[in-house]
Amino acid sequence: MTSAPKAMTGTDRRFDLLSLGTFVAVGLPDGMLGTAWPAMRHSFGAPIGDLGLILLVNCLGSVAVSAFVGRLIHRLGVIALLAVAGLCAAVGGVGFAVAPGLWLVLCIGPLTGAASGILDGGLNTAVALTGRPRLLNLLHGFYSIGTALGPLVVTAAILAGSWRPAYLVLVAVDLAAAGSWIVYHRKLPPTVPASAHDGAATGVSNDVVGSADAPAMTEPTAGWSRRRVVSVLTAGLVVFFLYTGLEVGAGQWETSYLRGHLGLSASAAGLAAFGYWGALCVVRIGLALPTKSVPAQRLIGGGVIFSVAATALIWWQPDTVVSVGGFVLLGAALAGMFPALIVVTPQRIGKLRAQHVIAWQVGAAAGGGSAISALIGLLINTSGLDVLGPALVVLALLLLAANTALARLAPIPTEGVSRGSARR
Repeated sequence: MTSAPKAMTGTDRRFDLLSLGTFVAVGLPDGMLGTAWPAMRHSFGAPIGDLGLILLVNCLGSVAVSAFVGRLIHRLGVIALLAVAGLCAAVGGVGFAVAPGLWLVLCIGPLTGAASGILDGGLNTAVALTGRPRLLNLLHGFYSIGTALGPLVVTAAILAGSWRPAYLVLVAVDLAAAGSWIVYHRKLPPTVPASAHDGAATGVSNDVVGSADAPAMTEPTAGWSRRRVVSVLTAGLVVFFLYTGLEVGAGQWETSYLRGHLGLSASAAGLAAFGYWGALCVVRIGLALPTKSVPAQRLIGGGVIFSVAATALIWWQPDTVVSVGGFVLLGAALAGMFPALIVVTPQRIGKLRAQHVIAWQVGAAAGGGSAISALIGLLINTSGLDVLGPALVVLALLLLAANTALARLAPIPTEGVSRGSARR
């Protein structure tokens, strides 16, 4: 049987603070790349659509580790895993900063993707299994702080002369995160094994993490047929794939769209990109502040509907203000969905499956963000930047259909809705 989460302690609060800071480091490069790309591709002499190639190779590393995150947490402990991932991310940042051409960026991509996948999947899994939706909301709110700061860091670097110093800032942030986890690990009581203390710090006991043989009767899927289980898991992965494809596709291509199609300057486009990621940030943190959480079902359903409306504004583009406003509205609409989808996963399929499935979902999200952004890049190379608007509308409609199918296959339990929470 799984045991209840342990009570919070001072050590746990330090873990929470380090987790929030780490998610800023996870979000920073996601907000930087799309803003840096117009200048970066000029340095490399690369076509505009090659941004999709960078995202694809990053995805290779992220997806490769997603299937093993649960096992790695159980074997190594959350803390050691996060420290190693932070160091790998720093190495990737150095590669970006000194790259003489696109080839090195593509070679280093799998490493940075793997680091991001471990940080993202590890912390999402650990926190989701504790049943603490407010902390999960805050995690993704701090991720959005990173994505919102990314365009500002890159814009400042470009105005100073080059995009490259922005990635040195990223290296410093990654090293600070890795060093903080190492210091935290060393300060743990010597009588408590690190892997066991990881469970206390996250609120996940070791028999929650390693209880694959626990009785299935406690799981909500106990009476389901195998076909239904597979259908629910598949539908969930599709929702995460499409959701992040929409979020990342819009965020990464916004700057190129605003500069190349609408004619904005580098500084104006950077501020507009800050508006998109900033909307994600503000709404996510706002959702985490109230004592009573907004029902997850409302956040997911409402987010999908408003996403369709926001992408329609971007496609309509009667003027620049409306187009930029469409991106801001899209960021706000998407803000509550990813954390809510993570939170309801254990409620839909049970904790035993969720400890592995959440990592798969994060992997599907990474795959969607990269593959769909790359596909948009191919469309832009073929048809021009004005294809971005209709592409985003189609993505939003597909997300609406996939989420409707998932809700019918595995409705969110009433108890889960009352405790549901509010991404990525």
